Amino acid sequence: MSYEVNGTTIEATENGYLVDQSEWNEDVAKVIAEAEGVTLSEKSWDIINYLRDEYLNNGGNQPNERNMVKHFKGVWTDLPKVDAKALYIHFPKGPAKQASKVAGLPETKRKGGY
Repeated sequence: MSYEVNGTTIEATENGYLVDQSEWNEDVAKVIAEAEGVTLSEKSWDIINYLRDEYLNNGGNQPNERNMVKHFKGVWTDLPKVDAKALYIHFPKGPAKQASKVAGLPETKRKGGY
């Protein structure tokens, strides 16, 4: 599998995750999101940037949905309630897995969100 981004072919695994994470940029994220049927909003980018920061700056950490909810409760103060549903609005196929794919990170082998 591969993605076409600005005339360049970006290789991906059969599940759509980037083979080389260093090829990721925002244009790549937009193409992957489109392939996933996801519209990227400001909060979608919050999730993507959080996952990338955790992975790149915290020893390859890939937070599960419970940890994501805990984090975003302190960030998304404009929402009346931050729970897993608030994350699924932005990544309906699973905020941890689908958002990681859009973020250009490796596929997590963990099951479920909790």
